[in-house]
Amino acid sequence: MKVAVIGGGAAGLMAAYAAAVNGNEVTVYEKNNKCGKKIYITGKGRCNFTNAVPPEEFLRNVVRNSKFLTGAIYSFAPERTIQFFEDGGVPVKVERGNRAFPQSDKASDITKCLEIYCKNAGVRICLDDEVQDFTFLNSTVSDIITSDGSHSVDKIIVCTGGLSYPTTGSTGDGYKFARKAGHKIVEPRQALCGVNLAGSYFKSLQGLTLKNVRLTAEYAGKVVFDNMGEMLFTHFGASGPLILSLSSLINRLDLKGVKLRLDLKPALDDAMLDKRILRDFAEFSNKSIYNCLKNLLPVSLIDVVLQRAGIAVDKKVNVITRAERAALLTNIKNFDMIVTSLRGYEEAIITSGGVDVKDINPKTMESKLVKGLYFCGEVLDVDAFTGGYNLQIAFATGYAAGNSIKD
Repeated sequence: MKVAVIGGGAAGLMAAYAAAVNGNEVTVYEKNNKCGKKIYITGKGRCNFTNAVPPEEFLRNVVRNSKFLTGAIYSFAPERTIQFFEDGGVPVKVERGNRAFPQSDKASDITKCLEIYCKNAGVRICLDDEVQDFTFLNSTVSDIITSDGSHSVDKIIVCTGGLSYPTTGSTGDGYKFARKAGHKIVEPRQALCGVNLAGSYFKSLQGLTLKNVRLTAEYAGKVVFDNMGEMLFTHFGASGPLILSLSSLINRLDLKGVKLRLDLKPALDDAMLDKRILRDFAEFSNKSIYNCLKNLLPVSLIDVVLQRAGIAVDKKVNVITRAERAALLTNIKNFDMIVTSLRGYEEAIITSGGVDVKDINPKTMESKLVKGLYFCGEVLDVDAFTGGYNLQIAFATGYAAGNSIKD
């Protein structure tokens, strides 16, 4: 059978390989001048390509439609993905948080490995060749139209990504194809991105990384996020692992109603923190509160916390009132932040939303509306937290589609 794969990224190359080893005639159409443009920038160029955890734990890190992904993740689990690349000549290392990387720290090794697998399986890759449209007869795919002309096909696998990092070619093309076939598109939103914060205090904190802090988000009186980890302040607000995960859970909420609370000392409860503050006060009784707090807080954060607590930075410790000490404690344990918006798609690691999975066969990724039409990877309404999960979803769904096509 003639199989056309639209998009030469992680999902597309895996789908092409899996379809080709089944004896199909496979062609990948990639509108860029090279494959895997988004792969090259993942993991800051190191490519965190999967997370080395069992399928059941993996699925707990999927934000949207984990049940839909169950079969694909169990069939092509992270362990199998690691073995796939090692068998392809890419030694793998697993780092903190079970994040898997090529030992070389070169994302290009992952793309090259996929391309070699495809080449050896007989896949034809057409670069600078954009698919503009496709046709179907009697609810079955028939042709695709590219910048190079019209081509008769038996199967079409759409692996065009979402809207994130549009410079890599992810410009929502797949949504157009899906709509033509009658599919519903769940409104795309940015995910795994930084947040813009109200105010200007964060500008003086730009570049400050906070480790082992607890971030809590409340919406409509309910806690929608509560986790410990790392974050950093930026020129626009905040980013870092905690914030990236947060963005995926609040991107469909009215952000005006989201309240963020940062606990700068989560290892200490209120009573323990108060004792610590009193101990420091006793030790530095003749010094300013600013100097006294240098052992407790990052220097750049002291000014902001004191301002919020209503305490002058040069006030001597020995004249700090009980009410001022209570205000200081409150602002250390409950550092409030207000989100105004999420950062744009040009900075979002992935896209949340996409082709509604209700009309997709979870075992094969085939459309339930048009026979021979498949959707894989980020174009689908599936997304997960940071840590290699989203690339694994691309590999697993791509494999499920390609492997299901038997010549």
